[in-house]
Amino acid sequence: MPDAPRKGSLAVLFLTVFIDLLGFGIVLPLLPIYGKFFSGDATAQSWMLGLLMASFSAMQFLFAPVWGRISDSIGRRPVLMVGLLGSVVFYTMFGLATAYQSLTWLFVARIGAGIFGATISTAQAYIADSTSLEGRTKGMALIGAAFGLGFTFGPLVGALAFVSGSPTQAPSALPGFIAAGLSAFALLLAVFKLPESLRPDSRPSTHTWLDLKALRRALTVPSIGMLLLASFVCVFSFGNFEMTLSILLKADQASDAFRFNFNFREVCLTFAFIGFVLMLVQGGIVRRLAGRISEGVLAASGAAVEVAGFLLMIQAIRTASTELLFVALAMVVAGFAFLTPSIHALISRRSDPAWQGGVLGLNQSVNSLARIVAPLVALPLFHIGETWPFWLAAILMAFGGIFVLAAARRGKDFEIEAAPEATRTSE
Repeated sequence: MPDAPRKGSLAVLFLTVFIDLLGFGIVLPLLPIYGKFFSGDATAQSWMLGLLMASFSAMQFLFAPVWGRISDSIGRRPVLMVGLLGSVVFYTMFGLATAYQSLTWLFVARIGAGIFGATISTAQAYIADSTSLEGRTKGMALIGAAFGLGFTFGPLVGALAFVSGSPTQAPSALPGFIAAGLSAFALLLAVFKLPESLRPDSRPSTHTWLDLKALRRALTVPSIGMLLLASFVCVFSFGNFEMTLSILLKADQASDAFRFNFNFREVCLTFAFIGFVLMLVQGGIVRRLAGRISEGVLAASGAAVEVAGFLLMIQAIRTASTELLFVALAMVVAGFAFLTPSIHALISRRSDPAWQGGVLGLNQSVNSLARIVAPLVALPLFHIGETWPFWLAAILMAFGGIFVLAAARRGKDFEIEAAPEATRTSE
């Protein structure tokens, strides 16, 4: 098996994930402002942020395992193309909802984007199909680099919603239409350039879309359950940071408790900085270290760096130090960049290839559940005390690192340990 997929496949996969995070990156800094313009009630901004994020993540929670299981049966290529087609439709709807300032259609657009953006696990399964066990972390890090690229350019595209930079200007529909155009380009690239990665002998003999019995059987593989738990804890920890950062930075707060008086464009540039660090670390450092250092050590090291970053961020908030803030942001994001591809690679290496899409989809669903819960916990905590979400994030991340290290030492690759007991047919 080759160590990397063909260049054309790699480009399409990279662009697919980039488009998904581009939309997320566009929306995240804009949500409080959309709450103000679309609801006409400034007090609605906080819960609007939570609900809009939760609607997207809730759909990913429900549909990620379904898309993954469908891809196990019919192949990765058609599922990825359906996801891109859905992105075209719902990013266009996002632009129209902005143009007409329709809160209802904005929710519809985010729900649809969540459903069709849940094919990220299929992209991960494509990488797993196309890489050796030794090259698995390197391939998963490529997906992470695409996440970083999307999160870099998403806020920059989002800044186009306010041409003058004034927070009193109504948002433009341009970001949604740009995202739809990029999705259409990615779809054409998939149609003409993306080959199928799933081999016929890796497909299950039955074609159920969501085989719960098979997924339960996959979870009996040693360490898979603990890895999923570690994934939930780590993403929930990062979500506390992710969901409160824009509120921490924004300038239009009357309370002295908010220490950073960033204007809208500075908030967008801060999110772009986060994406750039994520892209740089996963696309460069992690891919170079993959294969030389075990996934367990990489993941645990990333968790330790994140804990240190959260503690440094608490100090930055207390001292109102912008310089310390950016150092802390770089540490938190760099740690997350080490952590996530390592967990994905471990889950992939320990899963039966016949059920890989479903298991990776289950992991994506677990991550989405963490992102649903995170704003419901982090936002109330933030209003009690602005450092509280970061204390919680540091504590949870410490536990997440312990879980990953324990899981890495507990289990072995599927071919070595689980193959004799597993079956590729549904009961």
